[in-house]
Amino acid sequence: MSILYTSTTLGPIVLQNRMVMAPMTRSRAPGNIPNALMAKYYAQRGTAGLIITEGTSSSPNGLGYPRIPGIFSVAQIEGWRAITDAVHAKGAKIFLQLMHCGRISHPLNMPVGARVIAPSAVAAAGEMYTDADGLKPFPVPDAMSGDDIRTAIAEYAEAAKNAVAAGFDGVELHAANGYLLEQFIRPNSNLRTDSYGGSLENRARFVLEVVDAVTGAIGRERVGVRLSPFGVFNDMPLYDQMEEEYAWLASQLNDFALAYVHLVDHSSMGAPVVPESIKATFRRTFKGALILSGSYDAERAESDLAAGKCDLIAIGKAFIANPDLVERWKSGAALNAPDMGTFYTPGAKGYTDYPALHP
Repeated sequence: MSILYTSTTLGPIVLQNRMVMAPMTRSRAPGNIPNALMAKYYAQRGTAGLIITEGTSSSPNGLGYPRIPGIFSVAQIEGWRAITDAVHAKGAKIFLQLMHCGRISHPLNMPVGARVIAPSAVAAAGEMYTDADGLKPFPVPDAMSGDDIRTAIAEYAEAAKNAVAAGFDGVELHAANGYLLEQFIRPNSNLRTDSYGGSLENRARFVLEVVDAVTGAIGRERVGVRLSPFGVFNDMPLYDQMEEEYAWLASQLNDFALAYVHLVDHSSMGAPVVPESIKATFRRTFKGALILSGSYDAERAESDLAAGKCDLIAIGKAFIANPDLVERWKSGAALNAPDMGTFYTPGAKGYTDYPALHP
């Protein structure tokens, strides 16, 4: 019997199946406010068990890419409320991914008065697209002061409360892919000499303090964390102690009794292979639910669930192109191909216009 399409629980939350729509930036929120087009997009994919939204900023300082949403204003809360209502009407549960971009940003993508901040004043290699002036080199960020750190932690907690007010079932803290939380963890982007830098215990302090603040604000059972061990996206090079350090982090996160840990594996897109050993370490050490991602098809998803490697499977691009992916996988129907040229462009094209099997 198939496991993938069976109901399961995530803490107190009942999921209609074990398929998770992965968080994916889509840049469809002009003015950083969620809108009706986004509500249609997420509702179309409401047959998933769990939807994790695109990265959503807890603060004006956390806005990095053009047209990404926030959750720090009344208008944003109201915009997200329409989306959670639409998704819940289709049966899915929905978590908001909180993503502070840190140094992966540019002032042209931020409101007046916002600052590009990071653990240390170290610019990321590469460029950031801006609507105003095309590609621009990543700027040197402001190294966060003690007050900046305390403010950012409080913003995460307030954003989590705002998410609950907007109807979300929980939040995912994005500590992966080179954004602010991972910038503190990784030794190339964190050159601090205070209690937030140096040893792993110090470099992980900010992440664990954010987890503590957010779980205190909305409850442990409503919080997940996304990690990318062996990920190199956004100038996060590999280093010798990586597996050992992420294994330690697994044990620290387990102490919080979180809803889940979500491990990123982008090896199918050219990133380094994530060793099976680190996935097994998280499975063994972390007692909450484990979500695995990484170019799954239905057969491999079923196999990994049956083998007990994880509890839920996250799928990205296939959900972009197939709003009815659950039905297509279940029936063996052919899949629409994603149009990568419209992943981050404004408007409905390549967003809400992919055909379903039964319109």
